[in-house]
Amino acid sequence: MLFRVTALYALPLAVLFLVLWFRVTVARSSLKVSIGDAGDTGLHEKIRQHGNFVEWVPLVLILMVIAEGNKADAIWLHVSGALLLIGRIAHPFGLTAVNAAHPLRIVGNTASLLAALNAMACLVFTSFGL
Repeated sequence: MLFRVTALYALPLAVLFLVLWFRVTVARSSLKVSIGDAGDTGLHEKIRQHGNFVEWVPLVLILMVIAEGNKADAIWLHVSGALLLIGRIAHPFGLTAVNAAHPLRIVGNTASLLAALNAMACLVFTSFGL
């Protein structure tokens, strides 16, 4: 079985994962830090931006691929995928130590939460025929 809709979003998300990882690696290298953030706020922000990505994306993609395998309507998969992608692009720009309520942080987390809830709803409807 092919999971074309999920793959459409998994690929750009994988690229974003690598970009966020690279930013952490470059910052660690320039500061000569192997583990942790050495008290550097900029490095800590980059670590959390990458970490938050890792906390959200696998779960939502797993939910999406199961829903797609259950024959969920493509439009609902696109809703989850688009929300997740938009949210994960916006979030790193808003996750800063100086502003916990940055609008892009709120957009990023809200979009990711809505993506997960939508994918969960797809699973409920496709798995239990509701």
